Amino acid sequence: MYPLLFTHVLSRFDPEVAHHLAMPVIRAMGIRPLSWVARALTRPAPELRVKALGHEFPTPFGVAAGFDKNAVAVRGLDALGFGHVEVGTLTAIPQPGNPRPRLFRLVADRALINRMGFNNAGAEAAARRLARLRRGGAVVGVNIGKSRVVAVEDATADYVASARMLSPLADYLAVNVSSPNTPGLRGLQAVETLRPLLTAVKDAAGETPLLVKIAPDLPDDEVEGVTRLALELGLAGLIATNTTISREGLTADPATIIAAGEGGLSGAPLKARSLEVLRIVRSVATDPGFCVISVGGVETAEEVQERLDLGATLVQGYSAFIYEGPLWARRINRDLAALRAPGR
Repeated sequence: MYPLLFTHVLSRFDPEVAHHLAMPVIRAMGIRPLSWVARALTRPAPELRVKALGHEFPTPFGVAAGFDKNAVAVRGLDALGFGHVEVGTLTAIPQPGNPRPRLFRLVADRALINRMGFNNAGAEAAARRLARLRRGGAVVGVNIGKSRVVAVEDATADYVASARMLSPLADYLAVNVSSPNTPGLRGLQAVETLRPLLTAVKDAAGETPLLVKIAPDLPDDEVEGVTRLALELGLAGLIATNTTISREGLTADPATIIAAGEGGLSGAPLKARSLEVLRIVRSVATDPGFCVISVGGVETAEEVQERLDLGATLVQGYSAFIYEGPLWARRINRDLAALRAPGR
């Protein structure tokens, strides 16, 4: 059913418009009595539970930041079977993001290119929504970034402002220094710049577990360096990876790729590099108590299990949600349980 809907209806809309059309439906899934029906169909098998970051996740598979930027659909995404929802990226100062169009499908590659630019209603508005969420529901991570109007040299204070507002309401906090769509942001990944930023945000976050999200475009030695820094500072973990600025291996019509222009590429083409970065991170962070969230190019239960076998604690997806539809998380959870069944 969903492939026909996508091919004949949703794909005819601008991707961002299609996303906004889908959000009310997803939000409705989190409202009773629909939520009872949805959870009855999507509840992960008990054997998929994972303990990490001081919480029990019903499944290791969650939805990555970027899908629910303003924390408006947490209950619905939870009802669809995702084991955790990472909301954001949120900034201390509300901002409209980059001009449209800014989201593009590469259907042949099962990929997306986005240059959204952290469009969001701000940390304060999200904090009010998160405060209304009932405890005992979805595990919620909060991803924070730099406000565009704030100079790079003032980024630490900007991140700290978001952390103070949001960390009391988050199950974990993720520092995004790796989006390619905010000028100067990726420069913060340099260890000498990242150290004081993460130190200040960790102090502001208090007891809330803190992770840092890195780009797949970092050289291997810099991936190692950021991982060592995270360990040295006592961070709870690391998220690998964000979108890439690379366009290698794409098979879509070159005109489509050119029309999409600059921005971060996500989806299937990111899989190989995401796996490489996971291996590098785990070669440095060997303690299983250090949480590694692997994201990038995940589509199937077999791919989720591959990352878990390589040392990922949790796995996230986003782009394939667009192509697979609302039952994607349910399917992954069902197939993960089947992969772990005795006799496999």
